[in-house]
Amino acid sequence: MIQAIVFLPLIGALVAGFFGRVIGHKPAEILTTALLMISALLSWAVFIPFFLGNAEAYQVEVMRWINSGDLDLRWVLRVDTLTAIMLVVVNTVSSLVHLYSIGYMHEDPHRARFFAYLSLFTFAMLMLVTADNFLQMFFGWEGVGLASYLLIGFWYKKPSANAAAMKAFVVNRVGDFGFALGIFGTFFLFGTLGFDETFAVLSGAEGMTIPFLGAEFDAMTVICLLLFMGAMGKSAQFLLHTWLPDAMEGPTPVSALIHAATMVTAGVFMVARLSPMFEMSETATLVVIYIGAITAFFAATVGLVQNDIKRVIAYSTCSQLGYMFVALGVGAYSAGIFHLFTHAFFKALLFLGAGSVIHAMHHEQDMRNMGGIAKKVPLTYWMMIIGTLALTGVGIPGTMFGFAGFFSKDAIIEAAYAFGGPAGTLSFWLLVVAALFTSFYSWRLIHLTFHGKTRADHHTFDHAHESPNVMLIPLYVLAVGAVLSGVIFYDVFFGHAEHVEHFFHGSIVVDAAIIDAAHYVPTWVKWSATVAMLAGFVGAWYFYIRSPETPKQLAAEHPHLYKFLLNKWYFDELYHHIFVRPARWLGNALWKGFDDWFIDQTVVEGLGRRVKQVTAQVVKLQSGYLYHYAFAMLIGVAALITWAIAAGGLLG
Repeated sequence: MIQAIVFLPLIGALVAGFFGRVIGHKPAEILTTALLMISALLSWAVFIPFFLGNAEAYQVEVMRWINSGDLDLRWVLRVDTLTAIMLVVVNTVSSLVHLYSIGYMHEDPHRARFFAYLSLFTFAMLMLVTADNFLQMFFGWEGVGLASYLLIGFWYKKPSANAAAMKAFVVNRVGDFGFALGIFGTFFLFGTLGFDETFAVLSGAEGMTIPFLGAEFDAMTVICLLLFMGAMGKSAQFLLHTWLPDAMEGPTPVSALIHAATMVTAGVFMVARLSPMFEMSETATLVVIYIGAITAFFAATVGLVQNDIKRVIAYSTCSQLGYMFVALGVGAYSAGIFHLFTHAFFKALLFLGAGSVIHAMHHEQDMRNMGGIAKKVPLTYWMMIIGTLALTGVGIPGTMFGFAGFFSKDAIIEAAYAFGGPAGTLSFWLLVVAALFTSFYSWRLIHLTFHGKTRADHHTFDHAHESPNVMLIPLYVLAVGAVLSGVIFYDVFFGHAEHVEHFFHGSIVVDAAIIDAAHYVPTWVKWSATVAMLAGFVGAWYFYIRSPETPKQLAAEHPHLYKFLLNKWYFDELYHHIFVRPARWLGNALWKGFDDWFIDQTVVEGLGRRVKQVTAQVVKLQSGYLYHYAFAMLIGVAALITWAIAAGGLLG
């Protein structure tokens, strides 16, 4: 079964990619979507026994892969609770995105290629989550990077799409360089790249040092920080986040696939899978906490003022990933995976809902040119409302009433408080403030897009229409997940510690102490996120319904702060000055100075010119007259005889 789950998307990608023009776009769409649907159903068939506690982890060997010296790796599909969760997330969202894309991309002349890329992306992610060793994980890791490059730049005739694809690829290479070094360090230290083999000998690494940058450092700290560097790039954490909003240049289904369930969650999955290693380094876990908390806060502040409907949701993704990393850092790995699980449903719902809005508004993405379309697209409107309720964490603390995000996000906030210390306290407050900002910008999006008087032009508003069923059905399915996934799965992810331990069954570290402590935090802590959510809701209502002139007044009164947030803390400009301009200067210097002047003019053209001059003189000796050649032969014979006589006389 697991072989079918993993390789059915690859089959679809190969058929649509190589034979799409032969079989046609419609068969390519149907084939890839059908194969993903089968893979998704089989994924649930794998997950449900783990959820019910009736399954044990197992491994399926596909083939012998690499055997070189001490390195002996098999291509093995690892199936445990963590894998089963990721299979459900990846294949469910991907299959719905495939179905949605049939409607969204129906006018695109290159649909077969698009569906091939979607299926290739899914296969690469499945390779990542079923990996049984570091190298196999790296194969899937780089595969999703390649596929994301192809998908973000799918409309390659747009310069902005090409630039966004290149930016995502380059920024991720920075993180992947650290990830690769972490893998090398693991092999250097333990002599193996298998997960189980590495985890089995971790205790022997305590106190060991490793040479790095000319000094000796704690081995596990160095390795974990390098591995986390890869997670920062793939999951768009602070400092390596700049590629994520630009990835919106790809088609909207791509945004849903990348930002909801696949590429951006790869870093979270990797840290959770390697949780036994991270538990060996307090320094590394503290870095994870701080980076996650700063990311959650930073991205939420930027989301407050963005006007592109997809960019608002993209920064929301960045912020929610920060929540997940805080959970991983404080040791509540199950809570981080819980938020990954619920987030996939409501974030995919929001992205696909945004795509439905863009489809209705004739590809308009600026919320300042929308408004008043709730009655035009009522089904999309209510799906977006459900997604927003889940994202903002609407629920009643102490009860089992709440949308998906309420259970998973509050679990992380409570775990951060329970962790305590400077890191726990700072992350708790940053996450609460981020919850307030999340509620504000989420309801701001709803009000600007659907409520009030329309700001769209007459033609666009009059022709706004609801999406076809092929685009709405995925929204309905995701809405069910956004409503129920939290309450149904709360106990196994963050309920009683023994239930959590039984559910994960060794696939990740389960810290019973932090889980129990999180359940007994003060009441005001449990209500903090809810109060923040309500404050954000009221603030958005006042700013964009009750007094819509207030935002303009605040922006005018605080222009520097507004521009600071609108320009995303000027990270793009900062990186441009620090990295892009020096690199461009160096490139131009090597181009103009070395290549053009030295190679072309001095070496190639200089020597070429000299050879040409010499040959031009030599060629004059070739007159073509016979008597000239006879005379030259006579001179040569005379010179030879003269040399022979002179030489003989000297020798005599």
